[in-house]
Amino acid sequence: MKLIERASYMDFLQRNRERPIIKVVSGVRRCGKSTLFSLYHRYLLQDGVKEEQIHVINFEDLAFEELQEYHALYRYVCDRLVPDQWNYVFLDEIQHVPQFEKAVDSLFIKENVDIYLTGSNAYFMSSDLATLLSGRYVELRMLPLSFQEFCSRETLREKFSRKELYEKYTKESSFPYAMQLDGQEKDINEYLQGIYSTILLKDVVARMRIADADMLESVTKYLFLHVGSLLSPKKIADSMTSAGRKIDGKTVERYLQGLQGGLLVYRADRFNLVGKDVLRINPKYYVVDAAMRFFLIGRKGQDTDHVLENIVYLELLRRGFHICVGALPSGEVDFVARDENGQIYIQVAESTQQPEVLERELKSLRAIKDNYPKLLLTLDEVGATADYDGIQKKNVLRWLLGEE
Repeated sequence: MKLIERASYMDFLQRNRERPIIKVVSGVRRCGKSTLFSLYHRYLLQDGVKEEQIHVINFEDLAFEELQEYHALYRYVCDRLVPDQWNYVFLDEIQHVPQFEKAVDSLFIKENVDIYLTGSNAYFMSSDLATLLSGRYVELRMLPLSFQEFCSRETLREKFSRKELYEKYTKESSFPYAMQLDGQEKDINEYLQGIYSTILLKDVVARMRIADADMLESVTKYLFLHVGSLLSPKKIADSMTSAGRKIDGKTVERYLQGLQGGLLVYRADRFNLVGKDVLRINPKYYVVDAAMRFFLIGRKGQDTDHVLENIVYLELLRRGFHICVGALPSGEVDFVARDENGQIYIQVAESTQQPEVLERELKSLRAIKDNYPKLLLTLDEVGATADYDGIQKKNVLRWLLGEE
């Protein structure tokens, strides 16, 4: 199967090529980190780099098991460096090497050595990187496929409408390998089960030494069920306790930190649009993949609005925004998205064809008096675009595809 080009991620690697800084690619398991390295490897060869200048070691391959000792790794790479030429060193799943930073740091100070790392997210949270690599790195945080990347296969775009593609995207998973399973629900669920179990057991339970894995899974399911809802550790603990699973708020908070560290869920804090400060209580949580959510909890209640909001949140992350939930005295704005160019206010709704729904979604945006852009994103095909006194309504699928 042809590899999907991950344009924005490739751009990151190309922009930082041969800069005196370590390039780190982190992300949830199976989001495509190793494949990105393969694509970049191909790009380097096409740009005139010779194969002997490229050194690739995947520490999940038994062929390199003896290099899981940092002295051996250092000697192995040094013995293969091409003098007076740039050498591109790719160390994939580097967390399997205890004290890997000693080998990396020693390679880093050599001339003409360009270093690229990937690792399981459990070892590559920013706090760990800052300690191990002491600020000598730039980090690319990968996500599974965007809707645009999912739709990039010509065979899909020719057969299905945007709405049908969106349904496939939410049901068949954004994890790249799932696209090779041809929409077979049983196969996809088995694949997602493997990813989910690995993250939970290796990246959260083992790393954080959690004794009650069943309780952790209960909290995880609660988060998945309540994506896009205002939550607190106390609220989750009270819900667990009322269901006969006694747990305290501090333990829930620890579990939440682990799930975020495993990049299974993402947290969006609330931002007070009046006081202009971040509110650290009652944030919202979003999940890394809609299909994994459906696999874990099924399709319950008003899934569609929540899933759409979740997908918009992840797309904003991909586009480099810092995201908060906008808090107002009498309501909220789904997202306040900031980058170096300013900020955007976004409301997300499945449809605003009903007048009362439209007024409800516009109310919070109208309450904001500054001049930053305000968007209303919906799945509506009829009346997909409109201007409500400066509030721009757009079709969310076109927006996700970069057509708006």
